[in-house]
Amino acid sequence: MIDSDRPIITRTLSKLLENHIDPNKDSRIYWAKEVTFDYETEHSVRVDYMRFKPVNNSVSGIEKGDFYCYEVKSSVEDFKSKNGHNFIGDYNYYVMPANVFDSVKNGIPYNVGVFCPDAQCLVSVKKAHKANRNKSLCEMLLMMYRSARRDIKKETEVEE
Repeated sequence: MIDSDRPIITRTLSKLLENHIDPNKDSRIYWAKEVTFDYETEHSVRVDYMRFKPVNNSVSGIEKGDFYCYEVKSSVEDFKSKNGHNFIGDYNYYVMPANVFDSVKNGIPYNVGVFCPDAQCLVSVKKAHKANRNKSLCEMLLMMYRSARRDIKKETEVEE
């Protein structure tokens, strides 16, 4: 792969993931991209995409909900970099081309799943196993909301 292809591959994987997370643009699907935690500290992390799935809309259903974190990796070099392995959710996934998965599959932790593109959709090639989350429900939801709100503001500014 030529290094100049990475932005195109990243964009393509990101679009496929957005469609996978929310194929019908449903307001009841809660997700955000580029979600930052511990902002302006030495330990800040940014998760490429996050989704929250409540069990239902009751208080206990929300509190029992799960967070899904997705990290997009466009190449083996991208995978091997120290950036973007921020798995802080209940279920965590890489999204990468199949050839990258074939090259790095032995380096993927047991509990982390993998999605690869197949035609115009993503398919699971490795199942994620539930992890123990270290962040509170409130913090996770607030950081997702902040990132989603940032994107809404950007879209509104473009339209004006």
